[in-house]
Amino acid sequence: MGSKPATLRAGLYLVATPIGNLADITLRALDVLSAAGTVACEDTRVTRKLLNAYGVSRPLARYHEHNAERVRPRLIERLKNGESVALVSDAGTPLVSDPGYKLVCAAIAEGLAVSSLPGASAPLAALVVSGLPSDRFLYAGFLPVKRAARRKALAELASVPATLIVFESARRLAAALQDMAQVLGSRSAAVVRELTKLFEEVRRGDLERLAEHYRAAGPPKGEVVIVVGPPESGTPKVEDLDDRLAAALERASLRDAAAKVAADTGLPRRQVYARALALSGRDRGKA
Repeated sequence: MGSKPATLRAGLYLVATPIGNLADITLRALDVLSAAGTVACEDTRVTRKLLNAYGVSRPLARYHEHNAERVRPRLIERLKNGESVALVSDAGTPLVSDPGYKLVCAAIAEGLAVSSLPGASAPLAALVVSGLPSDRFLYAGFLPVKRAARRKALAELASVPATLIVFESARRLAAALQDMAQVLGSRSAAVVRELTKLFEEVRRGDLERLAEHYRAAGPPKGEVVIVVGPPESGTPKVEDLDDRLAAALERASLRDAAAKVAADTGLPRRQVYARALALSGRDRGKA
């Protein structure tokens, strides 16, 4: 452990914690966790396990999406009274898919000090091990559960000129990959699971092949991150594709319109058909 500070100035400290391997905690994180007046966390059992591993004992306060509205004013009041509060998530960097954002906004609005202690992050760890372009990327969080909403969200991401990073449940993995293959087209991708843990796995391939694998193999165990390569430079923008489809749909059936636009653009027919369904509002499938 690093040298423990004698005092910790008042403020909110955003502390990254390990995403699996407890050895990934930083020395600075241990210093702050050891000195903070309160450690705000999602699940006290998870955070206590981490603190116990390093001989740290501090008061814990539960702060999660179900109690955030009630607990947030209490944490802000502690900060205003000159206390230090360390905010951690169950795993990784706070504010990435957890309720910490509103707490940070409230602290800033009150003119309170906010500091970040960088460390482990599942999206970044998955990106760098994926073998896909890392110079420009977009983290899109969790995809919608329902199929129609998921396809709509993917259609909005289709023309983003960057590598995409999303979280997905193991149970919906095969369905999500299939929707990606149909909406985003044939792209290189990687499914990364159990990051930093004993059974860490990275499976690379195009989206269709990955979808086929998980349809056959069934849902994998553990936490899953999907990384999808950017569109090829020659791929039409979503706006252009939508204009083509809108014009074709005025003169032909949905299936025929999709076939014509696919032939004109060179895009996979399934991708164009999925986009046509989304545009027409007829994609009512469920996850």
